[in-house]
Amino acid sequence: MKYVFLVSHGELARGMHTALKMLSGENRDDILSVGLEDGMGADVFVENVKKTLSVVGEDDEILLFADLVGGSPLTNAANTIAELGMMDRTVMIGGMNMPLALSAVLMKDTMTTPDLIEMLIPEAREELKQFEITSEESDDDI
Repeated sequence: MKYVFLVSHGELARGMHTALKMLSGENRDDILSVGLEDGMGADVFVENVKKTLSVVGEDDEILLFADLVGGSPLTNAANTIAELGMMDRTVMIGGMNMPLALSAVLMKDTMTTPDLIEMLIPEAREELKQFEITSEESDDDI
């Protein structure tokens, strides 16, 4: 199985986890999340990561998405994954957004992990744009 594992500062990962289940189906055991709460020590966060990853088997892969590249949730999760011997079957991406995570959840079982990552990053970038509402009336109609 390929797991989508979300890590973040605060409640972002858990909120995105909830939204992903709304959009992709409620019974999704393949989505995992851990947040670094305000005031939480790194040791507690690491223990939460270990507990969350305890469901990952030896033949499973992890697609780790984090809110910030270089942020403590990503670096602590990466260190923990390395300590658990799972680094060779983990791909990590920082700067997660909903289009990235949703596409990963929906497409992860239909393509190889390298092909998935090659598709995900440009697609997620493309979804970042300004939303504008334009009036149907033109200046000539006034």
